[in-house]
Amino acid sequence: MTEANAKSMDTKRIAKKIGLPRLIIGSFFIFILISAFFLGIPMGMLTSDVIRRVGMNGILVLAMVPSIQSGTGPNFALPIGIVCGLLGLMISIELGFMGLMCILMAIFIATLAATIFGFFYGKMLNAVKGAEMTIATYTGFSVVALSSLAWIMIPFKNPNIGWFLGGGLRETVQLKAFGAAQVFDDFLKFNIGDLIIPTGLLLIFGFFCVIVWLFFQTKTGLAISAGGINPKFALVSGLNINKNRIIANIISTILGAIGIIVYAQCFGYAQLYTAPLMMAFPAVAAVLIGGATAKRASVSNVIIGVILFQGLLTTALPVANQVFAGTDLSDIMRMIIQNGIILYALTQVKGGAK
Repeated sequence: MTEANAKSMDTKRIAKKIGLPRLIIGSFFIFILISAFFLGIPMGMLTSDVIRRVGMNGILVLAMVPSIQSGTGPNFALPIGIVCGLLGLMISIELGFMGLMCILMAIFIATLAATIFGFFYGKMLNAVKGAEMTIATYTGFSVVALSSLAWIMIPFKNPNIGWFLGGGLRETVQLKAFGAAQVFDDFLKFNIGDLIIPTGLLLIFGFFCVIVWLFFQTKTGLAISAGGINPKFALVSGLNINKNRIIANIISTILGAIGIIVYAQCFGYAQLYTAPLMMAFPAVAAVLIGGATAKRASVSNVIIGVILFQGLLTTALPVANQVFAGTDLSDIMRMIIQNGIILYALTQVKGGAK
């Protein structure tokens, strides 16, 4: 074997190990960062925004792991958990909680709601084996439509979250009025020059990453993974696959509910009605970019994926605005970049090696 052939095989082996999606998008991310530096864009501000968005979206991406591990595929019905989270947040505000207690009570209420809805969602997936991702997508859309009616019909009385005239909740609820904006972000936050580190936000994301990792080291977690890898072998081994799939989707729904609360407090606003409609797709794309497949996912895939996806999405916009100076292409470029990444990620279902 010639030296050139050996190097070519080594290159292919490395590319296969890293995974084609990660390799291409990671390279493009580095290119964008270099471009931003030479264009004079403040790197401290840019890096701060990337770190903030990683913590902001991380738990929503983490919600993909249990459903994928159970064999039901990426959770395209993530809006179920998101609606539960928003419901918990609105009830917490309605009950008069403020600041950190408002967020903690919202998480508690959302967890209870997500457990109930996640159970029935898991039961439904057991009835449609083989078509989980398609059914999940339309289920998510249907839940968002039904929740839009609920936001109008539920008799909330707090004037700060309702319309000025008539009944129903506003489309966007400002959390600053209740002291619930950037609660986690500001905890132990510190600066290194222009770089802002939202310590509390990263700790919350890290905490749930550790919890999910530890769960999949337990007997139940291993049983869920075994059923996802080889259902027939798991069934012969005496494992209750249907029960484990329900447990996994309950956990995924709970993570989605908690994830949107963390997202909303970081963003400073809770967006209702149709806002959750497409939120599953960036989360699915991120975990696939991180190296997950339709049947296997890990916490490391989540961390890598959310950094690459949010990093590229965050840094590409200011670079594009600098290149096309004098024109407002920010929203157009955001849609092109986000949907382009999602489209590419979803066409690479096999992902990279674990």
